[in-house]
Amino acid sequence: MGDAVDLITAHWHRERPDVDVSPMHIVGRITRLSRVLEQDLKRFFAGHGLEFWEFDVLATLRRSGGAEGLTAGALNRAAMVTSGAITNRIDRLAAKGLVERMPCPEDRRSVRVRLTAEGRKLVDELLPLHIANEQRLLDALDAQARDQLTALLRRLAESLGDTALD
Repeated sequence: MGDAVDLITAHWHRERPDVDVSPMHIVGRITRLSRVLEQDLKRFFAGHGLEFWEFDVLATLRRSGGAEGLTAGALNRAAMVTSGAITNRIDRLAAKGLVERMPCPEDRRSVRVRLTAEGRKLVDELLPLHIANEQRLLDALDAQARDQLTALLRRLAESLGDTALD
């Protein structure tokens, strides 16, 4: 049967048989799957009245922020977006009543962002549904295949320096 990457590499083999396109078998699939997964996750969260990035920020605060929350800078590093983008995201989530800004006791120039009770409740309700959706996305792989893929992707991520949240 084959997938889209098989078609792409077959075309390259025909057009440029002198070039080894074998890296495309992996990088192309990771790239394409990233898009497919992102679209599915967007649909899932839209069905719950959220953008995917909104859940990402809320989940980051839930797992890492504790009662005191996180600074905007820490959220920025975790989300891997610009400071302007994180400010906009915080503004939008605050307008929905899901997060609040609090003065940072250690540095009066800084603020901390924390979940409101409503934001925490929403994350706690959505997390099991989100995990079930991810489980559905991986149904084509048995437990052994998932373990192998996890190990291989971890090795690749580590080799490329993706070993920390910031």
